[in-house]
Amino acid sequence: MSEKTIYALSTLYGKSGVAVIRVSGKHALSAIMEMTDIKNVKPRYAYFAKIKHAQTNNAIDSGLVLYFKAPFSFTGEDIVEFQTHGSKAVIASMLDSLSSMPDYRLAEPGEFSKRAFYNGKMDLTQAEGLADLIEAETSEQQKYALRQMEGGLKNLYDDWREKLLTILAHLEAYIDFPDEDIPPSVIENIQNSVFKLKESIFKHLEGNTAGERLREGFRITIIGEPNAGKSSLLNAFAGRTAAIVSDIAGTTRDAIDIHLDIKGYPVMITDTAGLRETEEEIEKQGIDIAYNKIQDADLVVCLFDASKDSVQVFDNLKKSFKNKMLFVANKCDKLTFEQCSVLEKDGCIVISAKEKRGLEVLFERIYNHISSQFTTGSNLLITRRRYRDALQEVLDNLQIFNFDKEIELSAEDIRLAARALGKITGRIEVDEILDKIFGSFCIGK
Repeated sequence: MSEKTIYALSTLYGKSGVAVIRVSGKHALSAIMEMTDIKNVKPRYAYFAKIKHAQTNNAIDSGLVLYFKAPFSFTGEDIVEFQTHGSKAVIASMLDSLSSMPDYRLAEPGEFSKRAFYNGKMDLTQAEGLADLIEAETSEQQKYALRQMEGGLKNLYDDWREKLLTILAHLEAYIDFPDEDIPPSVIENIQNSVFKLKESIFKHLEGNTAGERLREGFRITIIGEPNAGKSSLLNAFAGRTAAIVSDIAGTTRDAIDIHLDIKGYPVMITDTAGLRETEEEIEKQGIDIAYNKIQDADLVVCLFDASKDSVQVFDNLKKSFKNKMLFVANKCDKLTFEQCSVLEKDGCIVISAKEKRGLEVLFERIYNHISSQFTTGSNLLITRRRYRDALQEVLDNLQIFNFDKEIELSAEDIRLAARALGKITGRIEVDEILDKIFGSFCIGK
């Protein structure tokens, strides 16, 4: 890691009431010495001071100055924060002043968090939780990112790692003393520990990809025959004209996406080309795209024109996608009350996209489908594919662990499992295994 002191604008560049410029590194305190007249700076005190250019001594602004002494700071290093007015001129002068100081350089993207990781202030799951919190656009994204940033996944994976290292420490000790037979009670305890770990990891992996979907957005695809009202429904969802509406069949040729916040959950809704047999090449490509979107969707809204068609138009898709299909009867403004009642009894949601009737019911059903994927144990969601891949690697190594082979090979299974888990947290060291060995056994006697 670079020894240079880094600095960066921590707020958005542009006109604002306040701008925060952050400095981190062993020479951070010299920024206060060179750019203000503050003497005897105390950590965690806010000073209101005139701020000047480090080289020219020209006045830049008046603002708040704070000092956080290592290791009690975000990065674990000395940190200085300047809180100035957020004009472009002030920001430019502040950055120019800091760039003129010896051993200072502009921070690279994410470098403050990277230094926090290297200095043991957070693990990789917490760092990625912080990134997710910054990117959060909905309340549910915010909630789960905050839990991850506060150590929800870290604590779980650290607990599993601790168990793996303890098992490995026992095995390494008996490798070092091959003349000693492993007591049956030790073998039983290790086997029980491995079995319980496999069960815990399997249950953690067994859930769907709700965590990843929460980050990226749940995918909902609207399908149906031409002129079923798919584009009208998309526009009703969006509250604007997002797709062209026409009585001409085949108007929608490509997939059209809109992004919504449904009660805190990020949702991407896709309008697709009408499903029908056609010889028109461009329309055929649009229909192929529609089928691909159905494959990728978390929920498929099957929309049909209830004034002339029935839900049976989707019979050919039911077998493959039944568990994620929501049947919606459109154009209820052309139906009688009795016809609508029959459709509802058959499990259809009855709406009029044109007149925006029944949309509240449809929204509620979509919300219920999404929220049902989150259980009481959803505090610990797998939010990234790399977590899932690494955990599967852990599980694969534990699955082949046994005492029927050489103990060195059994230890290697545990070591590889621990290393795979370390890919998630970024914390797995040989020294930790040695500490376990020397802490648990009297090796030197």
